[in-house]
Amino acid sequence: MATTAGEARAGATPVGLRLPGIVLGVGLGGFADGILLHQLLQWHHMLSSTDSDNIGVRFYNPRTVSGLEMNTVWDGVFHTVCWLAVLAGLAILYSRVTRHRRRVWTSRVLWGWILAGWGIFNLVEGVLDHHILGIHHVRGGPHQLWWDIGFLVLGALLLAGGYLLARSGRSFDPADPPARAVAR
Repeated sequence: MATTAGEARAGATPVGLRLPGIVLGVGLGGFADGILLHQLLQWHHMLSSTDSDNIGVRFYNPRTVSGLEMNTVWDGVFHTVCWLAVLAGLAILYSRVTRHRRRVWTSRVLWGWILAGWGIFNLVEGVLDHHILGIHHVRGGPHQLWWDIGFLVLGALLLAGGYLLARSGRSFDPADPPARAVAR
């Protein structure tokens, strides 16, 4: 029994942008945190609050040269993980999208999932590093709890906003010509 190309495509599931978008968002969110909060504003480093942490990591005072060197090493480990997440997200995306790649970068679905991934990064990193381990805080000092809570609220807003943006967009199906891309 012969089928047309349209019939064959009708039963196929379009490629999903959720996984690559979320993985890209986790990596890019980590870079935003590291570049803005660790380097430009210098509010914290990976181990800058280990004098009051919950797991007994040795304290490396970031206001001394040797302490800043050790914190810089751990910031580098953190950025390496972010970089690997971005590479993994790109690899997943390019393995799923083999045609019309330019169109995928204008997709609300992809950018929505990237924002959701950034939100997931903030929520996981905020709960784990700021509250459970206590190895650093967004901005240490007398109001550090409010900064840490604000980081979590931002993460929740990014996750919700990204989800809504992804849901409002039309999914990307590389098999469809640009004018017909309607599937999720």
